[in-house]
Amino acid sequence: MAVPALYSPVLSAWSGPLTLFASSDDSLHSCPSCSPLRLLREHLVPGLFSLPYLSKLAFGTKLETASPGRCLTVTSSSAAADLRPGSTANSSDVKIFVDDVEVTRPDLFNDGRFVIHGIGAFVAPLSPLSCSPGDPQPAFAPEIAAAGASDRPGSSIVRLMLRDAIVRLRDSGFSILSLAMRVKHAELSGLQNMTVFALDDPSIFAGGHAYVTEVQFHVVPNRLLTHADLLRLPPRAVLPTLGRGQHLMVTHAAAVATGPAALGPASGLRINYVPIKVPDVVTNARIAVHSIFLPFPHLYLPVQPSAAAAEGGIYGEGKGLGSVECAVATEFVDFMDDGP
Repeated sequence: MAVPALYSPVLSAWSGPLTLFASSDDSLHSCPSCSPLRLLREHLVPGLFSLPYLSKLAFGTKLETASPGRCLTVTSSSAAADLRPGSTANSSDVKIFVDDVEVTRPDLFNDGRFVIHGIGAFVAPLSPLSCSPGDPQPAFAPEIAAAGASDRPGSSIVRLMLRDAIVRLRDSGFSILSLAMRVKHAELSGLQNMTVFALDDPSIFAGGHAYVTEVQFHVVPNRLLTHADLLRLPPRAVLPTLGRGQHLMVTHAAAVATGPAALGPASGLRINYVPIKVPDVVTNARIAVHSIFLPFPHLYLPVQPSAAAAEGGIYGEGKGLGSVECAVATEFVDFMDDGP
């Protein structure tokens, strides 16, 4: 009943998954003076926290809620046992607590975007000091990234943003890319942020099979480039990728224009001669995903000597295109220049 009236500055800027620690009606009726709206905000956490994930959190991990500046503290019997030398925890006896209230019905609902855990009672009103720095530190709320509190590679905010992007891509027709990001989760979570150029499922099935084996060539590491950022790139700007020794280049800069026309595929922006199909398919605090028409071709770009050394000398011998590669590249450029 409280959901329709819910408003939170946190949730207004958050379109990712959510976790709710839900009290029963009987529990709420025992507190007639409690505000259901306040309780809902303080029991709602941005992010997808299923039981297996909760059970792996460090003892005392803080989860920032939809009520700004209020955090729930997660503890578990398994984590407590791990803190005692020589102790072992029986996985069948693991109990999870949020602010000392037991999770009695874990994973009551889980559709991959919204998780609900039933808890034994309502959590007492959270203190303004509930997110005070400690060990372990507060984590997982999206605004932590904006505040610069968790900028190191591999931080919890990056892992949260990855889970958010994976879920949203899967639901938006990019399930193959979503699966690839799950497979490469360990590598991607070590980045500070990233820009991903994506092929949707129909385009892959229609002939874009090369994308499946070259996803890394379509990921720009440690650079968060929204479509507005891409439009500001100058011609011949070079972007690194996760593919070793492989770079992307802005072959056609965006046309000078204003209004909506400057933001669409007709803007003239092309990377490796491929235009953007749908910009900003998924964006969050650390990841920007843009849809493209077909996999990027390899241009074998010459790079500066320092870059060649950084890549292990791959370009150190001044490798150029062979006759066959040159013919294919020329044909592709002519097609893209004459095409839509």
